[in-house]
Amino acid sequence: MVHQAPVDRGQTGKPAAQPRTGGQRSARLPRDERRAQLLAAAQEVFVANGYHGAAMDEIAETAHVSKPVLYQHFPSKRELYLALLDSHLSTLTALLLGALNSTTDNDERVQAVMRAYFRFIAHDDQAHRLVFESDLVNDADVARRLETFNKTFADAIAKVIAEDTKLPLLEAQLLGRGLSGMAQVSARYWLETDGNLDLDVASDLIYRLAWRGISRFPKES
Repeated sequence: MVHQAPVDRGQTGKPAAQPRTGGQRSARLPRDERRAQLLAAAQEVFVANGYHGAAMDEIAETAHVSKPVLYQHFPSKRELYLALLDSHLSTLTALLLGALNSTTDNDERVQAVMRAYFRFIAHDDQAHRLVFESDLVNDADVARRLETFNKTFADAIAKVIAEDTKLPLLEAQLLGRGLSGMAQVSARYWLETDGNLDLDVASDLIYRLAWRGISRFPKES
């Protein structure tokens, strides 16, 4: 006779629930942690597929949550993207303004700003791709956010230039746009070198180029 192992029926007399295996959803998390998890999953999908190619189904699957959980936090794919954009632009703005205000020596300021920009990309290249290489950059809300970022950064540089060179504000603002654009374009190119050019070497090259140009203005004004 074959003897079967006794079934654990617990205190209720019913078979005890067995642990779930495979494909189970993630455990309940505090709201802030869940939001961060969903944003990280969304970023991965947006960067891989572009905004228009991303699907909420895939974002939920990547985050290991159900679609209702995803929609509880973000009612639409657009709100997910804008939340990511706002978060990254806020972080980058704080980094750049912090670098700009870290010293009163203008030479060191330029170096600090360029290094901060390059290090932001090195730390999270997905964030940079999502912000500056998205297929949604021509959307009105996205374009407005990007312009706010660019203006805030360029105006902060322009203020320093105007104080130091006594140039008219409009001219200083043009130079501010030029320097911020130099940082952005060169850093994006560095990202495409796949680490073949050292980060600090790259940022110092751009710093030296920028400083040798901007440092002449007090003498020529």
